[in-house]
Amino acid sequence: MRYVARLIELFALERDVPLFGYGSATFRKALAERGLEPDECYVVGREMPDDEYLEVVLTSGGIDKLEVYRGLGVREVWFWYEGQFAVYRLGDSGYERQAHSGLLPTLDFEQLARFAADPDQHAALKAYRDALRGR
Repeated sequence: MRYVARLIELFALERDVPLFGYGSATFRKALAERGLEPDECYVVGREMPDDEYLEVVLTSGGIDKLEVYRGLGVREVWFWYEGQFAVYRLGDSGYERQAHSGLLPTLDFEQLARFAADPDQHAALKAYRDALRGR
């Protein structure tokens, strides 16, 4: 669902967060060997390589694949399922569900989900931009 990725990228642009998008290519070979392919991959703060990256799974997958992401060292994984986000952050003992992103701590996932549910992408992007700007 490229639409959610556009909203995330709009958030980063409006908040002046350097967010580098790599689609599903970051770990293409390693993920293919493990049967995973995220919908979106981002690095926060600087270009690759870095350890501050996150994977966004928009269409399929689930928490059962978190161990594979852990083996790859992915710091944060977001799942978009049935109109809401689940955020998992890698810690010493594996992934733990979080209320907020450690990489984009000011991102309001409930607000993001409301705009992502709008079937009119253009109108939703404009409305989200206005909301981020406080209009």
